[in-house]
Amino acid sequence: MRAIVFNQRNNVTLQERPDPKPGAGEVLVEVQASGICGTDVEILHGNYGTSAYPLIPGHEYAGTIIEIGDNVFNMKIGDRVVVDPNIECNECSACKRGWAHLCESLGAYGVTTDGGFSEYSVVKATHIHQIGDMPFDIAALAEPLGCVLNGLSAGQAERAKNALVFGAGPIGLLMAIGMRLSGVKDVSLVDIDESRLDLAESFNFNAVATGSDRLNAMCQNIDLVADATGVASVAGDLTKYIANGGVGLFFGVCPQDVRVEIAPFELFRRQITLAGSHSLNHNIPDALAGLQAYGDDIRRVVSHRISLDEIADVFAGKGPKKSLKIQYLK
Repeated sequence: MRAIVFNQRNNVTLQERPDPKPGAGEVLVEVQASGICGTDVEILHGNYGTSAYPLIPGHEYAGTIIEIGDNVFNMKIGDRVVVDPNIECNECSACKRGWAHLCESLGAYGVTTDGGFSEYSVVKATHIHQIGDMPFDIAALAEPLGCVLNGLSAGQAERAKNALVFGAGPIGLLMAIGMRLSGVKDVSLVDIDESRLDLAESFNFNAVATGSDRLNAMCQNIDLVADATGVASVAGDLTKYIANGGVGLFFGVCPQDVRVEIAPFELFRRQITLAGSHSLNHNIPDALAGLQAYGDDIRRVVSHRISLDEIADVFAGKGPKKSLKIQYLK
């Protein structure tokens, strides 16, 4: 089979590899769609995960079961499925509390073991979810939307009457869509890029330009404020926009050494909650339900659907200059 391989830090190639075989409790998935995440780029650069090279990346993928190992039940060849990538130990204190995403030895397909940027992928049957007739490119959005829904749970989105998302890229758009699915009717996206603001408006979200008078008027007026940029200066300013009793959600991935300044008295006096969010927590079924409820228009979050050869170019820094979500689509 052909596969994208991170051979070592900052080294990526498209290789021929032997077709994998499923063992007991596993299935073999023919990958039909797999999305690039910013985390994949950080893994390539050695800034995330265990740097377990060589590695086939890709943790946002869907496909068709073509082979089934022993001791796998309730699945059959031809089933259309999506993968829940997180692999927890089930033994640490976080796992025992139901927080698989905070497992002390958390692994994941495409992060610590081979994932979805290949023609075939072996996956534990316990990490497979049926997608019915949902298109594969939409189903591959279940993992990032699952991360969003986990974040919105931490951000108490059910309490919010309005929300503000910094960053109108693919994750910012999915965050806004998740907010809408969670019942927040008044959702605004902030960005410096006019084309992304236009896209946000086309999704019927409020589009707010960075540094504008409209943004300044939102100071201390927003129930839920989320950073989807990972930019330190943006993350450090969240409290500026949070209403009394509101929540700030740190969703974007800032560099590990970044520090921001917070005034504890302001958190006390205005009863502000600051929440972090990491990955997803076995909520792929909720994400699939959200994708189904939102409909085919969510496809517009994906700007490029390309071949494995072109995916290799993207990781090598030769991809499209302006993009949203990029997917390998067979």
